[in-house]
Order: sequence, then C-alpha cells, then structure tokens
Amino acid sequence: MANLNERGLAHMRAGEYEEALRCFSEAVNERPDDPAGYINIGTVLAAAGEEEKALECFRQALMLDERAAAFYGIGTVYYKREQFAQAKDMFERALALGLADADTHFMLGMSLWRLEMPRLALPYLQRAAELDEGDAEALFQLGLCLATLDYVDEAKRYFEKTLEHNPRHADAYYNLGVIYAYKDDPAAARDLFAAALDANPDHVLAGYGKKLMEKRLAP
Repeated sequence: MANLNERGLAHMRAGEYEEALRCFSEAVNERPDDPAGYINIGTVLAAAGEEEKALECFRQALMLDERAAAFYGIGTVYYKREQFAQAKDMFERALALGLADADTHFMLGMSLWRLEMPRLALPYLQRAAELDEGDAEALFQLGLCLATLDYVDEAKRYFEKTLEHNPRHADAYYNLGVIYAYKDDPAAARDLFAAALDANPDHVLAGYGKKLMEKRLAP
C-alpha cells in the first residue's frame, strides 16, 4: 500500500493526475482505515480544481486520524476560495501538529497578510524564506510585508534576492523602483520601472512610474 502511495506521488509530481488518482484510490481500497490515501486523493482533486470533493477526502482523513497534512490541504482550498480566516486556522492546526515546512509557514503568513495583519504575517514569511532560500515568491512576499511595515532597507534586500532567483520578476523590479523613488534617486527608479516593463509590458503601475520619473529627470 505504501508503494501505491509512493507511485501515486511520483505521478502527481509529473503532473499525471489520472494515474496518481488511480494509485491513491487503490491504496484506499486496500487500506480504508489509513488516512494517507484520502489525503493524497484530496491533494490531487484540489490541484485539479475539484475543491468540494477534495474537502470531503481531507475530512474523511481527519475522521480517521487528525493529521497535519489534512489540515494543510483544507487550508489550501480555503485560501484559493479567499476564505483567509478559515485558511489561517487550518494552517495553524497543521503547524501545531508538526508540519513545520516552508510551505506551511508561507501559507500561514500569506493568510495573515491577506487578512491585513502584516506584523503577524512577518515571522511566518521570514521562516518560509529561511527554510527555502531559493523560493523567489517567498522572498518577494517577505519583501512586500517588510515594505508595508516601513522596513524599507530590509525590503530592498529581499526584492534584490528575489531577482537573483527570478530575473524576470516584474513586481520585484517595480517595488525596487518605488523604493529608489522614495530615496530620491529618480534615474535608478526609472531604470527599474523600465526593467519591470521589459519583464511584463502590461505592468500599468511600472509604466506610470517610468513616465513620472522621466518627468522628474527632464531638464
């Protein structure tokens, strides 16, 4: 049965959801009292957009055993539905049960961020960035949170780190441009807004910022 779950996880990582679902379903048929199969099925269904069915599977898993992964799975569905207070509660339960990886910290931080609680979100986003130093999005969101709390120099450092891992991250260029404009360096700000537009020509705010800086630099 463990082999079936392992095979299913391999299929899921490869994006082969139908094969993953088949393996996990077989695992559940062999061991209907093991929550792991239900959690895995729920994860596949959530990835495929079958949210209600995914929630049923996660809840079935919790009826058998309160496992952190099931709470995390429910949290991801709530987050996708923009039910951020419920998502926060689920990620907190997952963390309390020992699921202390980068993803759990990141999703809890993001739920608090979306609830407009940046000061509470900050330590979770910091821990997510520590646990996965190569995750550009975690680095960017940490920078954004720091900027919101007026830790401008620290935010700048994380936007720069974001670009080290993803040189096409338009929002990181844009936010760096805002920081340089704030620091009264319109030439650097203009260049960063231009870089944001190069990465994403539809970035409206970067386009506006670039024009504004060009006006400030005009003789």
